[in-house]
Amino acid sequence: MDIRNICLLGHGGSGKTSLVESMLYITGVTDRLGKSADGNTVCDYDPEEIKRQISISLSMAPVTYQGVKINVLDTPGNFDFVGEMQSGVRAAEVGVLVCASKDGLSVGAERCWKYLKEQKKPCMVYISKEDEENANFSTTLEALRGKFGNSLAPVVAPIWDENKRTIGIIDVLNKKAYKASGDKRPKREEIPIPESKLPVVEELYGQLMEAVAEASEEYMEKYFSGEPFTKEEIRKGLMIGMHEGTVAPVLCGSALTGLGTEMLLQTIVELVPSPLDMPSEEAEDEAGELIEVAHDPKGATAAIVFKTISDQYGKYSLVKVVSGKITSDMSLYDTTSGKTEKLGRLYTLRGKKTEEVKEIACGDIGAIAKMDYVRTGDTLCDPKKIVKLQAVQFAEPCYSRAIAPKVRGQEEKIGTGLNRLNEEDPTFTVVNNGETHQTVISGAGDIQIDVLVSKLKSRFGVEAELDTPRVAYREKIRKSVRKQGRHKKQTGGSGQFGDVHIVFEPQDESEDMIFAEEVFGGSVPKNFFPAVEKGLREACQHGVLAGYPVVFLKATLVDGSYHPVDSSEIAFKTAAQLAYKAALPEASPVLLEPIGELKVRIPDSYMGDIIGDLNKRRGRVMGMDPTGDGDQIVTAEVPMAEMMSYAIDLRSMSQSRGSFTFHFVRYEECPPAAQEKAIAEAKALAAEQ
Repeated sequence: MDIRNICLLGHGGSGKTSLVESMLYITGVTDRLGKSADGNTVCDYDPEEIKRQISISLSMAPVTYQGVKINVLDTPGNFDFVGEMQSGVRAAEVGVLVCASKDGLSVGAERCWKYLKEQKKPCMVYISKEDEENANFSTTLEALRGKFGNSLAPVVAPIWDENKRTIGIIDVLNKKAYKASGDKRPKREEIPIPESKLPVVEELYGQLMEAVAEASEEYMEKYFSGEPFTKEEIRKGLMIGMHEGTVAPVLCGSALTGLGTEMLLQTIVELVPSPLDMPSEEAEDEAGELIEVAHDPKGATAAIVFKTISDQYGKYSLVKVVSGKITSDMSLYDTTSGKTEKLGRLYTLRGKKTEEVKEIACGDIGAIAKMDYVRTGDTLCDPKKIVKLQAVQFAEPCYSRAIAPKVRGQEEKIGTGLNRLNEEDPTFTVVNNGETHQTVISGAGDIQIDVLVSKLKSRFGVEAELDTPRVAYREKIRKSVRKQGRHKKQTGGSGQFGDVHIVFEPQDESEDMIFAEEVFGGSVPKNFFPAVEKGLREACQHGVLAGYPVVFLKATLVDGSYHPVDSSEIAFKTAAQLAYKAALPEASPVLLEPIGELKVRIPDSYMGDIIGDLNKRRGRVMGMDPTGDGDQIVTAEVPMAEMMSYAIDLRSMSQSRGSFTFHFVRYEECPPAAQEKAIAEAKALAAEQ
């Protein structure tokens, strides 16, 4: 069967899920038009999506139009779930950017357009909600063109009534006009093109023919000679333009009335390339060398797992078959795990509904059930021809919260739940921090973390609470001190005796303590040196200011004494710890805080706000580099303690246009005010425990 794969993307609330509903209804797949507000849409079936009335996960909804199977991938518009959009773009040939007519240019549209260009994927634009008050196709188109350039080429023209309400659309290429019929299941009904619209149609048609002419020298000659293009030449010319990024067809309509939906389906069939028409994909062979994998139905099987669904309905690995085909009796090699997997049953998905199939053809999208070891991003291929396809590169998680069960003893339950959720959503990470004794969950933002906590409760029956992650400080000394540690205990029979003199001093060679001995005359026998060192290393785990590990310390054993009967390893270990406790408060101790390197990417216009904010966070700006597309990358060093809410603050400051990465680089001395605050917090925490 002829196949098209499209991914709907755009700002939250732009009408993507409603558009899928309209496609399903008009093609006869469903018998009613679902609405997000009523919680009955095909694609938003998860309880969290119904409760919040937003899309959270990528969802699949195939429709058939004019004998062509169109795999529609509906993706969330909320920025916390951008990984789902990236997975959808990986599997689709074309991204359909959905923009609400009255919203003009949205941040979501900007980000999705940018991502499609980075991935070199063709784009179409669908201006939605044309039936709503204040909808304005022309204003929205101009705003989009102002940002994205003149590659936006309308293939439709709306027909307005006297109140500027859209009542019909004109198919510019075929010069036909339609309105949505008032029947139970809307169908388009042909109407005459209004006289007032004829000049507009001719102008738009001329622009499209110019775009077609630019596809090749042969077409250009034909255009200048005044000879009209054939339908096939127009289709081919616009497809070439889409591939090269010089043409992005623009359509419009209303999912509620069905106006424009059939026009969109027709345009997808005519202009979106079949997966078999796409260029070969870059991959790696067994030796790690770059190779190309052609979209060949008769080639060796190669498929990319672009999404995993692991919920109450079971576990499904969603795959896009790049080469060959997949059948349910196959054994395929997983290039990530290195295992050959016997495939389970194969399905096509429509929302949460599954339909078993015997095979998934080249270019098609389907699901494999119960693949326990297969993860998102894995390549499944013929064991005789091993290739590794390019996986989705998700952004690093940048917002962290400490997570713990509300009821003690349920830590294991939380861990199991998060592992299961991580199969479905690989964009978040979980780290058990042994130093701060916290489990830290990191994701794209607060809504993603909040959804994960809700899913832990609804799916796994465990309630969790969130807190600010603790900062792993360090302590060090700034001057040398010599102290004696003497441990003497007599309790009848043999006693305990250990006596040491130790010099404690700062050093910059190693974060770990350096132990040395300069004992003369056997005042401390050599066999007790390891006990002294062990005692000091244990003591270094807890500093005297706030109980944080002590680093960059040198301890030299210089003198001491022993008892031939009562001295023991435990006695010398204790004596060393007594010397440590006596020395450190007098050695000018100071708190060290972790410093990270921050790289923020923001549009030029937000530069002042970002720099001002970094100064408030005690940050040091190290440099600014223009990216060439109106953005700047600001590099700064900032204390980790000041970065806990940065993901949310940056989103607010830059209207969601900014992004950042942040990595630990070193420890630095804490300024007095920050040190006092950290010590007070550590003491309060110790008092609680």
